[in-house]
Amino acid sequence: MAARLIDGKALALQVRARLATESAAVLAKIGMRPGLATILVGDDPASHQYVKSKQKACEEAGIYIDDHKLPASTTQAELLALIEKKNADPKIHGILVQLPLPKHIESRVVLEAVSPNKDADGFHPYNFGRLVEGSPVFEACTPKGVIKMIESIGVGIEGKRAVVLGRSNIVGKPLALMLLQRNATVTICHSKTKDLAAVCREAELLLVAIGKAKFVTADMVREGAVVIDVGTNRWTDGKLCGDVDFESVSQKAGWISPVPGGVGPMTIAMLLENTVESAKRMAGML
Repeated sequence: MAARLIDGKALALQVRARLATESAAVLAKIGMRPGLATILVGDDPASHQYVKSKQKACEEAGIYIDDHKLPASTTQAELLALIEKKNADPKIHGILVQLPLPKHIESRVVLEAVSPNKDADGFHPYNFGRLVEGSPVFEACTPKGVIKMIESIGVGIEGKRAVVLGRSNIVGKPLALMLLQRNATVTICHSKTKDLAAVCREAELLLVAIGKAKFVTADMVREGAVVIDVGTNRWTDGKLCGDVDFESVSQKAGWISPVPGGVGPMTIAMLLENTVESAKRMAGML
């Protein structure tokens, strides 16, 4: 039987509708909308498209956008000065620095310069540390979206065997921590994992963020498993695809997320949610 679809696009629309109501409540209380500063350095077409999508979603959710598009020649010092200015701006509740940055700018230094109180992406070491100790403030957007997707289908996380493919600081590690906090038994797999297919077949929740097109095939999936595909790749025909071979795995899994239309829209929705929650926190509403 074919797997049921986890529609991230539809779920993201529900989240944005709720956030529009919450943004209106913030406006009524403090006289300003939640504000997100977006900072883009350079001319990467994909980055421009990502930021445009995020800004459109913000408008629909009643979030004020403070947009900064900087030339590729921008120095690290100039970028840091802008971030410091946004850290001090009371109209700004979240700061997004679009990655990747030009090679002459150190991403780590830039991300650490963002105030932990306005870290809407959830990348600051302070917020990662809070996640490790089990008292998160800002959670990284993509893993947070994955958790919401699992919860939306009514599948309990507690007690489940979860396997995370990928150990990046942006997805794999924070996602594993979020699952652990919800009492799943978690295994993180990577390029050095032995008998990878066998480990994956143990998973009731299989979360894939490995960066290889159609890497996970049906023989790696447990019958009836929940499969969330975080990957975004181009297949040989030029079409977008994930890290999961959707055609074969959807015939074996119980639930599966598509690419596109799965995790991507939820990542943006969680960026907005983090921004609104920041505004509510600063307004004394949380």
